[in-house]
Amino acid sequence: MDMTEKMVKKNYVYQGKILSLRVDDAQLPDGKPCKREIIEHSGGACVLYVENDSVLLVRQFRYAYGEMLWEIPAGKLEKGEDPKITASRELEEETGIRSEDLSLLFIDYPTPGYTNEKIYIYEAKNGKKVSQNLDDGEFLTAEFVPLTKVKEMLDTGEIKDGKTIIALLKYFLQNH
Repeated sequence: MDMTEKMVKKNYVYQGKILSLRVDDAQLPDGKPCKREIIEHSGGACVLYVENDSVLLVRQFRYAYGEMLWEIPAGKLEKGEDPKITASRELEEETGIRSEDLSLLFIDYPTPGYTNEKIYIYEAKNGKKVSQNLDDGEFLTAEFVPLTKVKEMLDTGEIKDGKTIIALLKYFLQNH
């Protein structure tokens, strides 16, 4: 049975620097018309880095939630950019760790009901310390958190960010 919905017409409501909002005219598999609200986003990449039984996490204020969050280093894909390049760049910019040894763990579809965003989740190894180089207007701290503490943070819900939870669960499943 074909359950594919067909796009009839894209209708842009807003086009910004980070995202665009569409309210499309679409058609259901049975031929009935419908509307689909879609947030277009170029996607992102993030990177898990573990060294000496500690996970490198960043802590930053996230305006949409109004709170400080623990996350693995991450950033938005530039148009046409290889996600591996994004992950490597963000690791270095946000934490001062440079690694050329990255492997893809997952491609996450964080909210498939209304956005086309994809988050590429990498693991990095064999990092070298360089200088942190935050983007203008970016405020965060980076720290190595012991694996035992990270497990506790996951268990208590202190780590709330989805991409970070996915990367950490994959790591713990493979290594412990």
